[in-house]
Amino acid sequence: MNGKDTPACRECCEMMSDRSSLSRRWLMLAVAVVSMLFAGMIYAWSILKVPFAEELGWGVSQLSLNFTLTMCFFCIGGLLGSRLSRRIGVKATVISAGVLAGAGLALTGCLTGESVVLLYVTYSFMAGLGIGIAYNVVISTVNAWFPDKKGLCSGCLMMGFGASTLLLGNLASVLFESTLGWRMTFALLGGALCTALILVSLVLRRPGADVVFPAPKKTVGRRGEDFEVKDMTTSDMIKRFTFWRAFLCLVFMTAVGNAVISFARDLAISVGAQAGLATTLVGVLAVCNGLGRILTGAVFDALGRRFTMLAANILTVIAAGVTLLAVSVHSLPLCIVGLCLSGISYGTSPTMSSAFTSAFYGQRYFASNFGVTNCNLMGAAAIATVCNSLMASSGGYTVPFILLLVLAVAALGLNFSIRKP
Repeated sequence: MNGKDTPACRECCEMMSDRSSLSRRWLMLAVAVVSMLFAGMIYAWSILKVPFAEELGWGVSQLSLNFTLTMCFFCIGGLLGSRLSRRIGVKATVISAGVLAGAGLALTGCLTGESVVLLYVTYSFMAGLGIGIAYNVVISTVNAWFPDKKGLCSGCLMMGFGASTLLLGNLASVLFESTLGWRMTFALLGGALCTALILVSLVLRRPGADVVFPAPKKTVGRRGEDFEVKDMTTSDMIKRFTFWRAFLCLVFMTAVGNAVISFARDLAISVGAQAGLATTLVGVLAVCNGLGRILTGAVFDALGRRFTMLAANILTVIAAGVTLLAVSVHSLPLCIVGLCLSGISYGTSPTMSSAFTSAFYGQRYFASNFGVTNCNLMGAAAIATVCNSLMASSGGYTVPFILLLVLAVAALGLNFSIRKP
């Protein structure tokens, strides 16, 4: 052929290029999971808040409000992330988010206790907003490379985000008691987060229009829910009554895990756990959180959205019920089971938010659509704050868990009505 560019040669080169791109996507996913591991440290608040209560003397309601504000700014960051990435690019957006979040954590370690508002500025606003921006951009960019494995991709990324509490949260707890102290620990966490996000920004890029992906596999579990997926804009999505049913369902489901995470350590101590065991249980909760995320992704790919959401919702009802029984009879073993189930059920929600948005409303506008869907965390965080107030006013956890159980059952009713976009 003497070097001529024949159709056969061009087809061979295109096939090799596609294989190279598809191989690169797994490396991108692996690096993104590591970055999510560092970003997920905001969920370790029940551990990270200890020095603020013990040394600076801030109360339960003040620290609970900080977690709620963090979740709110996290969601706002997700909305900003999709806009920023379109204007200044994925790389610049993630780097900016890393600098903002890292600086927020480092400055949190400089607080003196004069005003709790400064905690809300450094931890909630700066760290929460920065992590929210990075979270949306990283997940939406990597998800674009896995149209054939939406659930698995979302699950792996969410697993990294959820497992952070076990690894970094418990590491922080150890460092708090070391010669470094909690102030230097926050500075180190901020530096590590900033570095991780800068590194992941170097490999992130959107797939080109010429990349051909494998077709999603059709499974028996998906029968009865086949519909043509259309790329809907955010404006079109929020006009759908189905979206708001799913959104409210996710709020109620997520509220159970969100509330438990906000007071997990204190909850364990209230039923007889020693301080060391209580801290360990927060880590166990995080492991279950991460496990729930990746299992949900795998089940979603295998059995479809409807089965996965209903199973996750039933698990959430059981988690709230078991934990309610544990605090009612003052049982540590039941509390441990409840924490594990709550962690798994909480892990299902973010994976479902991502996979549901992509499956129902397409990939083209996924970044902005996911930013809106992810705002269910704001509603869940508000409910968690209400639960903390109920705990303080009632002197126990029984009343908060009655509320959470009612909401989980209400979510199940909404869940049954979600069939098509």
